[in-house]
Amino acid sequence: MAKLKLDLHDIFNKGGAIEAELRDVIAEAVHKRIALVEIIPGKGSGQLKKHVLRFLDRPDIKKLYHRIEKDSKNFGRIFVHFKF
Repeated sequence: MAKLKLDLHDIFNKGGAIEAELRDVIAEAVHKRIALVEIIPGKGSGQLKKHVLRFLDRPDIKKLYHRIEKDSKNFGRIFVHFKF
């Protein structure tokens, strides 16, 4: 199964860049019909993960994917599943 991966460690303190990267990876997954996107906000304080989850919960974004899975074994990882 094809998968895209977005690691946010390098841009954790740049709010606008984070949203741009998230938008780009979601758009790429939809355009290329890729079933899974792995987003790595890292473990840290949890603020970046909350930011990512708030972004994914926006109505304009939420309608693009099927479901979100928080990795139970790795707190610093989120999977976004698409259904085509």
